[in-house]
Amino acid sequence: MKITFPGGVAVNAEVGGFTVRTDQPQQAGGEGAAPSPFDLFLASLGTCAGFFALRFCQQRDLPTEGLSLELDIERDPEKKLPSRVRFVINLPQDFPEKYHSAIIRATDQCAVKRSIADPPEFEVVTK
Repeated sequence: MKITFPGGVAVNAEVGGFTVRTDQPQQAGGEGAAPSPFDLFLASLGTCAGFFALRFCQQRDLPTEGLSLELDIERDPEKKLPSRVRFVINLPQDFPEKYHSAIIRATDQCAVKRSIADPPEFEVVTK
């Protein structure tokens, strides 16, 4: 993954042939032209968990119309970082009751969430 700086305070990531664009809100010196890196971090949690919920349903031919996921984020007021992230799965109206706990377990397998729960070692070097 290559990180580039296209101008202002925007920062992009080149990954798998795609450009993931980020910016800062105007009050932080950016143009607000793209999500902030931290918003993308939270979005990666939600989209990863959402993928696991979606695949759970698809693999069992369960309804997905109306399926969605919300993140309820509580922040530590001093650190200004998340202190709790709650994943809320909004199930389709006709979703079978017998699969409720199973879709929770499947969604809980999100690799992004697991990597936070068991964090890697970080190192910053120059070249």
